Amino acid sequence: MLQACRNAGRMLLSTLKSTSVTQTAGLKTFPPPIKLGEIEYPERYKLKVMEKVPQFPPGMRAPKMQKRLRYMRGPENLHNFLMYKQFGIIATGGGRLKHSHFEMIRMKLLRNLDFNKIFAIWRVDAPWQPVTKKGLGHRMGAGKGSIDHYVTPIKAGRVIIEIGGNCEYFEVKRVLERIAFILPFKAMAVSQEILDEEKAKNQWLEENNKHLWTWKYMVQNNMIGCHNWISPFDKKWFNRYL
Repeated sequence: MLQACRNAGRMLLSTLKSTSVTQTAGLKTFPPPIKLGEIEYPERYKLKVMEKVPQFPPGMRAPKMQKRLRYMRGPENLHNFLMYKQFGIIATGGGRLKHSHFEMIRMKLLRNLDFNKIFAIWRVDAPWQPVTKKGLGHRMGAGKGSIDHYVTPIKAGRVIIEIGGNCEYFEVKRVLERIAFILPFKAMAVSQEILDEEKAKNQWLEENNKHLWTWKYMVQNNMIGCHNWISPFDKKWFNRYL
């Protein structure tokens, strides 16, 4: 019995000696960097400071304005694509941007990105719509209040900022997501690939949908008398936008 154990031990030792062991602790492999090719750069790399109050001609009094919620409702039909085909932030709901939001976006990008190889541009106008407000404790009536601040109305699908340059999406994704989370309306960080995939997905769903009772079908045929209680905007956009 003892001799058999000794023979088994010798065989195990000879096997271990003939086996080569390679240490792989801490060994990591990364994919090769993406070839970006030729990149188009704008004249200015950093975001400019937006004016807090719009400039009016000398002698002209600042005009007041109604709320005009139609400026925030529905889809954006013009500034809804990335000009430089790289990265940006797109609004997914309507809202308003104050001057403080412009400064928040500008300072977060300055503190977290290297503008020696990255650029950023505005895709929205400076605050231009006046918002009036009455003083604390004032009674109702006595005319419209004085102008308190200016805002920029935003529709769903509007590109807020656009970022590009010699960088990949993972380098700017975290900063863009932080900014999109702080904005006063729903927004998301996107890249050109994400937009292309979303467009292809929506087109596929629309072409392959076999369910006849869609929102569009029900509204157009006034099913269950829905025209008596749905919003006029639902008749136009079929519950896609508020």
